[in-house]
Order: sequence, then C-alpha cells, then structure tokens
Amino acid sequence: MDAHKVSELKAFVTSCRSDPSILHHPSLAFFRDYLQSLGARLPPQAMSKNPMKGETDDDMTKAAPDSVDKKPEDIELDGELVEPDDGPPQKMGDPSTEVSEESRDVAQTCKAKAMNAMSEGKLDESIEFLTEAILLNPSSAILYATRASVFVKLHKPNAAIRDSDAALQINPDSAKGYKYRGMAKAMLGQWEEAASDLHVASKLDYDDEINSVLKKVEPNAHKIEEHRRKYERLRKEREARKIERERQRQRAEANAVYERGKKESTSENKAFDAEPNDPDSLAALQDGSVISIHSSNELQTKMRAAVCLSRLVILYFTATWCGPCRFMAPIYKTLAEKHRNVVFLKVDIDELGNDAHRWNVNSVPTFFFVKDGKEVDKVVGADKSGLERKIAMHAAKP
Repeated sequence: MDAHKVSELKAFVTSCRSDPSILHHPSLAFFRDYLQSLGARLPPQAMSKNPMKGETDDDMTKAAPDSVDKKPEDIELDGELVEPDDGPPQKMGDPSTEVSEESRDVAQTCKAKAMNAMSEGKLDESIEFLTEAILLNPSSAILYATRASVFVKLHKPNAAIRDSDAALQINPDSAKGYKYRGMAKAMLGQWEEAASDLHVASKLDYDDEINSVLKKVEPNAHKIEEHRRKYERLRKEREARKIERERQRQRAEANAVYERGKKESTSENKAFDAEPNDPDSLAALQDGSVISIHSSNELQTKMRAAVCLSRLVILYFTATWCGPCRFMAPIYKTLAEKHRNVVFLKVDIDELGNDAHRWNVNSVPTFFFVKDGKEVDKVVGADKSGLERKIAMHAAKP
C-alpha cells in the first residue's frame, strides 16, 4: 500500500483512540457500517450532552426553540444524501391533449425501447424514450412513474419527485408514484416524508425494494420525531415556568395593593370576614378577562373574592352545543375587557350541572348579576343590548 495513505490511516486511528466519539460523526456512517459488519463493537455515544453542540439537557431546556417544526440539525442521522438536481425541469406532457389509439401504441413502443435501454444501463437514452412516450400519451401515470424510477437511478431526486407527483395526480393510488417519490425524498434527507410515501406504497403494492429502503429511512424518521417530541416537552416546560413567573408577579402586585388598602381603608367586609383588597382575592380574579369555572369550589372562591373586593359579578351559564351562546361568547369577552372592575365568570352547564340546577338555570345563555353574594338581576337569552345596558347600570352603582 501507499506509505502516505498508511500514515494517514495510523493518524486517524490514533485520533479515534483519543476521542472515540469521532466515530459517531455523520460523515463516517459508512465506516461504522463496515466495522460492525466485521463484528466490531463501537463505544456508545455520550447521552449527557448534545453530540453536535455540547449542550446538556438542562441547557437545551433553558434554550428550547420557539418552533419544533424545523428539521433538527443537531441529531445524528445515517444514510448518504445526494446533491439536489436544480437544473431545468424535464419535459412534461400536456394533460389536455386528446390521445388517439395510434399515439398510445407508439407510446408503448417507446416505453419498450426505454426498458431495453435501461436493462443495458443506458439510462439517459431510456429517459429520452420515456419522454417521447409521455408527450404522446400524457394521461398515463405508469409512464411518469417509470421515468421517475430512472431519475432515481440517475440520482436526480427532484426530477423523480416531479414525475411521481404527475403520476399521483393522474392516479392517486399509484404505488410506483409513492414508491419513487419516497425514494427520491430519502435521497434528499426528507426522512419523514420519505417514510410516509414508502408506507403508502407498501400498502398498495408491497415489494422487497420498498422494504429495503424503509429499513434505512425509518430509523432516521423516528429520531427526528423523538427529537421533535423532546423539544415540544421542553417548550411546554418553558411555558409553564413563564406562567408561574407571571403568577408570582401578579401575587406580588396583589400584596402591594393589599398593603396600600390596609393603610387607606378601615372598613371590613362582614359578609365573608375578609378585608378589602385582600391579596388572595385579587390574585383569584383576572381583571379584563372571562374566567372559566370548572368546579363548585372554584365558583365559590371567585364569588368570595368578588365580595371581598365589592365587585359586581356576571355569572354566565352556557353550553358548547348552544348556537346563541356561540354568538354571545365574543360579546361577553369584549364586555369583560371594557368593564375591568366587573368579574365575568363562565360556567358550562354540562360540566357543572349541579351548580346550574342550584341557580335554577332553565335555558342558555343565562346571565346572573350578583352583588355581595346575592342575585340582583339577570338576562336570559342572546340579548346583547339588554346585557350591555344592565352591566353599565349595575357597574355604576356603588
């Protein structure tokens, strides 16, 4: 062997001994396959850090991306890709062409010549014959799918995808259309789309070639899906921390208001033995928002908080199946934003049936006006103007 090449090989082996993680680099996938075919055991890839960026899981949690839909660049995927063929698109047939029997016969002759050329390894010549056949008979899905197969052999995945799309447009159940589009997408590293197409092709018309390609494609598709789920989890954790910080901020503001209230007011609320501007009450309410109630205890808590703060409460009973309720929902939300010192509650009668019965709700939508824990008025039905007028009237009262 060439002495220089042997020297380079020795240097590479030395590097691998000092840092075995080198073997897990995507560009060495072929070398790993070779070593494993000889029975070699590779060192496991370190899991404590991101293999490409040196980040721990905690680092990734702190910097989880806003979007998990992008293809991850920091996971190791196997398989060799090809450079995209970005040249001019191949000639396509005119779907509006009326095909005569003679044209079909000539197209079949061209296809036969293309198959002979393909068997002899003359792929470019095969493409020429198939293109001629497609121009003669542009309504044939099999002609497009066959040319797609040749483009796959020529490592021209984009051309193969265009032909596969054309075949599937003509025949949505074209197994070969799905097969060669899946193979082409795999060549471009579009692993999830490739797996999807190949699975459909396998269901329509299984063959060993599809199974062979799927064995290479599926592991990468699974890795990407696992990566996406991980980052989705991290994103949700980050959102939860954000919500918790906001809750703590609101609680701090409520405490500040409470302290000011203790200095400015000497009156006590006798109805529920609570002081005005109680921080728990302020924290329980969400000024300018509609509060959805999901339990009887939660309803009582909001009512008590409103009494503590001498707030007017609008208790809205609704149902998901109710058309008028759907009409009133955005109006109710707008009113909540307008009257920030009024407490706007919403209860689904199917979720809290006992509470609806307790309030004698006979139809929805129904709006109860509650002051100091007592009903003072109500509106039944989708009466927009009546609801607006009564809210303005009662909100103005001390």
